[in-house]
Amino acid sequence: VDPLPIPAVLKPKGNSVNAASYQATMTEFQQQLLPAGFPATTVWGYERSFPGPTIEARRDKPVAVKWINELPQQHLFPIDTTLHGSEPWQPQVRTVVHLHGAHTKPQFDGYPEDWYTSNQRKNFAVFNYKNDQEPASLWYHDHAVGNTRLNVYAGLAGLYTIRDDVEDALNLPSGAYEVPLLIQDRIFTGEGDLFYPYVSDVETAPCPSVIPVFVGDTILVNGKSWPYLEVEPRKYRFRVVNGSNSRPYRLRLVPDAAPDTSLPFHQIGTDGGLLDKPVPVGKLVDGEPAGPQVTVAPAERADIVVDFSSFTPGDVITMRNLGITDFPSTETVTFLIQFRVVESSGPDTSVLPAALRPVPRLDQARVVKERNITLDVVQDEYLRPKFLLGNARWMDPITEDPRLNTTEIWNFINTTPNGHPMHVHLVTFEVLSRRNFDVEHFNNTGEIIFTGPERLPPNENGRRDMVRVPPGTVVKIIAHFDIPGRFVYHCHFLDHEDHEMMRPFEVVPGGGKSAKS
Repeated sequence: VDPLPIPAVLKPKGNSVNAASYQATMTEFQQQLLPAGFPATTVWGYERSFPGPTIEARRDKPVAVKWINELPQQHLFPIDTTLHGSEPWQPQVRTVVHLHGAHTKPQFDGYPEDWYTSNQRKNFAVFNYKNDQEPASLWYHDHAVGNTRLNVYAGLAGLYTIRDDVEDALNLPSGAYEVPLLIQDRIFTGEGDLFYPYVSDVETAPCPSVIPVFVGDTILVNGKSWPYLEVEPRKYRFRVVNGSNSRPYRLRLVPDAAPDTSLPFHQIGTDGGLLDKPVPVGKLVDGEPAGPQVTVAPAERADIVVDFSSFTPGDVITMRNLGITDFPSTETVTFLIQFRVVESSGPDTSVLPAALRPVPRLDQARVVKERNITLDVVQDEYLRPKFLLGNARWMDPITEDPRLNTTEIWNFINTTPNGHPMHVHLVTFEVLSRRNFDVEHFNNTGEIIFTGPERLPPNENGRRDMVRVPPGTVVKIIAHFDIPGRFVYHCHFLDHEDHEMMRPFEVVPGGGKSAKS
């Protein structure tokens, strides 16, 4: 019943020879997330907005952002003080901003332990972003150790777009016809407040307790519950961002007049930028999805172009979620956003080119090391499930130490019963393969025996900073490490990340000359 809000573009406070200067303050406020007649909801956000304002950047044009914490000392949600970083002696409200997908120095990456509070002498941090990477849809969100799931859920997230002249010249849909779709799920109380579950299924767990995975029953897009967007009968570019804590989405466009059909569309980009050519998706065979799927796990992005030109004013198309079976068992929330076709305001002069731009590739012949990283599940001291990487905790010694200016292959080996969306800071990597293996044999012997062929849908064949690792699967990625310092990689189920499924890695001196591709 409500129109889709479009986040405002953050205006710079000033420009210098070195960088455009921005300022974003985190505060608590109320916003109408639910339809009129429901109470306004108390949220946290940047510049009194949930989601925060969009930062528009240009490639190789640096940006400096002053992130200011003016949040209250009391958290919106109960704190599990058994988690590392959230102990009783730590302040409840701690923040540090991570620009997800950014190629940046470690001191500007939002390292989880670099948090600060509103009552410190210095309640802000100035982060410099060089934007020396492919044009892409990035997003910023909080990353404080032990509290990421709660801070992001409270509203600390926003969009960040990098553009360049090459992409501008492609004449893709732009302006009012390029629309961000930040999808998040939430639970509301009868009073309109946000609710985050804090009681574990495990009887021996403390209360409040972290839960294995969060899924909400209400979908927000750009901070509004189940909105609609009026569209003209022409092409649109949608920059889809999954900002949910844990819920994955498999997207399908369904005309209301023909609910058994699906509108074909094209994916033109992934996390790290444009694909080399558009990939047609959404085709149905015998009423069931076939071929590549437009799937966005938490923190993944999908850049898509939808052509509504075959529709007439009054037609309605709904973006639906088919769900994902290889992720934690979740009840599928089917409807996301409604598109209502209206009269055209003029001719569509945009194009969907046959070729977009070459995707930078890494040379596998230059790989200096291949690492196996297991995704594991154990029980913590309260008998709760705890997911780990390489069977190590956050505070254990660093085991991943790529040399500066070298290329490595990492194999994510999922021994757990559900999928995980894996995120590696600093780099945009390529996914080389996804392949099933014999988990029981591996657990007994440490030997990988593959049980199926390599699989990689063409719409995943671009630069990535996220990769879905289904259960019983080995996913192989290749990355180049060209900035020294300490970063992190982790599962982007935020409950898992806060409960030890996050590890530091350190890029150490001693590599050769830089060779990104």
